[in-house]
Amino acid sequence: MNLTILGCYAATPRTFTNPTSQVLEIRNRLFLIDCGEGTQVQLRKNKIRFSKINHIFISHLHGDHFFGLIGLISTFALLNRVTDLNIYGPKGIKEIIQLQLKLSNSWTSYGLFFHELESKETRIVFEDEKVMVKTIPLKHRVYTNGFLFQEKIRERKLNIEAVEKYGIEKCYYQNIKNGKDIILESGELIENHLITSDPVLPMSYAFCSDTAYNESIIPMINNVDVLYHEATFLDSEAKLAQKTMHSTAKQAATIAFKANVKKLILGHYSTRYESIEIFRTEAEVIFQNVLLAEDGKSFEF
Repeated sequence: MNLTILGCYAATPRTFTNPTSQVLEIRNRLFLIDCGEGTQVQLRKNKIRFSKINHIFISHLHGDHFFGLIGLISTFALLNRVTDLNIYGPKGIKEIIQLQLKLSNSWTSYGLFFHELESKETRIVFEDEKVMVKTIPLKHRVYTNGFLFQEKIRERKLNIEAVEKYGIEKCYYQNIKNGKDIILESGELIENHLITSDPVLPMSYAFCSDTAYNESIIPMINNVDVLYHEATFLDSEAKLAQKTMHSTAKQAATIAFKANVKKLILGHYSTRYESIEIFRTEAEVIFQNVLLAEDGKSFEF
């Protein structure tokens, strides 16, 4: 699982920082999460191929999380894209994008499919044979979702030495990897655990930005491998966080601790602070395994 941070700052873009956008690669699937201004430039800087992006998840309709979307959609058309593009976001996103395309007479040359969200309960929004994506309802000034990306359990690992020892033909290998026992021609039953080993444990990633402190998300993100949680403010600005319905680094760490996550990534920093290291310092008082998002930084898990 690989995460590339394209932008991780709140509010307005600067010459050296970008608003929220990131790319998650999991089980050979590439997902773009949020699309603030400058996203396509950041994609190019980080050498991420546009053609690999087929699914875009938008958390909410504040500009620093989706104002780059129309530009990216238009660029896809200029590059003669033919592959379908699926966009998952709050109800209203289809109207916004289609109005821009209509008034600029810039209809896409590829299939553009919107999956509008309005439920305040967690929902499965994407699923294939390898990955499942669920919403994480958040608490913000407008309707907002985080997203939980979960690998599905992989096939069991074939023990070639054991399989050859029993003289099992290759045509049965897939059934074995699927967990089935095998009956030899002699009638002997070979139990699956004798010829396979357990698969690699499935990984999970939770994206939570923007949100006020909200313990109701804890059951949804319990035990995830990696949690990205907004930390717009430090605890010294807790009142401002409450007013704007954002979180502090201390609050993000508290959520991570109570949800028993393995790693916490902080991001969505207010530009009022001169250094982001102070966010880590504040969070580590409560939760030890803290990482800091930075524009252009990649994490491999």
